[in-house]
Amino acid sequence: MKTTTKTTVLSIFSALVFFTACSSDDDGSSNEVLLTDDEIPSEITTYVSTHFDTSTITRAEKETENSGITYEVLLDLNYQLEFNSDLEIVEIDGITALPDSVIPELILEYVTTNYPNQVITDWELETNYQQVELNNGYELEFELNGDFIRLDKD
Repeated sequence: MKTTTKTTVLSIFSALVFFTACSSDDDGSSNEVLLTDDEIPSEITTYVSTHFDTSTITRAEKETENSGITYEVLLDLNYQLEFNSDLEIVEIDGITALPDSVIPELILEYVTTNYPNQVITDWELETNYQQVELNNGYELEFELNGDFIRLDKD
């Protein structure tokens, strides 16, 4: 996908995610709140300033559900971040290369060695594994310790 098209698609997706009116579950168990700059936890602002130093937070939401709290953060350079209730990063979506500093070392080494002409545009931490997406659309899964599991060619 061309960068311009991917930029447009991600921008539209981000806008839908962040600007769509939030609806609660039937039992009222979901609640999303837009955060002001002063309400954004310092762990999140520190993470952004450390790893995305040329970017700024344009929108931050705190969502409370039965399963806990999550924070969705949109940056001005088309990155979307998600933090769990412990304020740990669990997902990063972008349209361009993610900063090397946000990718676990073993995963970065694997991608650099095996896909030297590709860059990581998305990273996600699941319960039992980690996943990255490359700019060619390939999704790579890794164990939590960084060992390669499999390739998914979408």
